[in-house]
Amino acid sequence: MLSLTLVALCVWIAGMRQFEVDGVRLVIRFTARTSLLFFCLAFGAAALARLWPNAWTRWQRRNRRYLGVTFAASHGLHAVAIGCFAAMDPLGYAAATSAASYIFGGVGYAFIIAMAATSFDRTARAVGPRAWRMLHLSGGYYLLFQFAVSFGKRIPDMPLYALFLIPLVAVFALRMISMASKQARRAVPAG
Repeated sequence: MLSLTLVALCVWIAGMRQFEVDGVRLVIRFTARTSLLFFCLAFGAAALARLWPNAWTRWQRRNRRYLGVTFAASHGLHAVAIGCFAAMDPLGYAAATSAASYIFGGVGYAFIIAMAATSFDRTARAVGPRAWRMLHLSGGYYLLFQFAVSFGKRIPDMPLYALFLIPLVAVFALRMISMASKQARRAVPAG
């Protein structure tokens, strides 16, 4: 339902600008932000549930798979909008991208595809718990870094973009605190 809602919103946003380049660029910005939201909800779920167990954080942890798949859908829509931008305004697209964006963005999309593909019971079992955990941890941290760079590089021109770094820093801090508390509990001898 969330993914279908995102599709409808993207069509509506592009339609507000008669499906021209400005509308597509609005969709690119919209999906970057919705992707950030769903990524943070999914990647921060386990840490939040461990540090502040309550009805919301338990729900969030139980549903992190769906939040993660919704993130993948949102970023898939982001890729479609980027493709439309490239087709509709090749010069504007060339000015807005670089070789680094292709390389680092390509690695990010490879992680998103692999993580989404292994977000189902059958594929998760096929790769095994250790490989699944390594993929989702390394992919999650890579994407967190990639979001920080993508939003952070816009701060000099638009200082309000710094606000988008807040949830990323919060998720990173929560994960570090949760990991430290988990290790501290393991280190305490039984009594």
